[in-house]
Amino acid sequence: MSRITPKIRELSQYLIAYETKANKRLETNTPEAFHVGEKLRPHLTSLMGNVGFSALLSRALALANAEVPWLRAVRVRADGSLERLDEPAAQADPEQISEGSVVLLAQLLGLLVVFIGEKLTLRLLRDIWPKLSLDDFDFDKGEKHEKEN
Repeated sequence: MSRITPKIRELSQYLIAYETKANKRLETNTPEAFHVGEKLRPHLTSLMGNVGFSALLSRALALANAEVPWLRAVRVRADGSLERLDEPAAQADPEQISEGSVVLLAQLLGLLVVFIGEKLTLRLLRDIWPKLSLDDFDFDKGEKHEKEN
């Protein structure tokens, strides 16, 4: 069962775009979700430890594998970082890499929402990215188009 709501998917795209723009020197063959995950990792490991974070990320990766086949060639290291294996399954074009990054991050954020709630998830993201406006992603406020009607 996918935990990716349109709001969580949009939030994932937003975070990836922000990180990609902020770090223009990022390797192009490294999935963007890996970079966002590295920013999340220290904060989440302080809450749940390396084992807890690794388990959460492993579950997000397993869920994302169902949608994005090239992610099957990615594994979670013991420290909670992601490693892309050199396998034929890991070969993907930039569009597939981008889509996989969004799906993986969205699955991770979806799991966080399930386990710690929407408000704490947004608070955590605001702590990590204080300059980033996340007001449009306040889950309690509903979707943007719902307000306009």
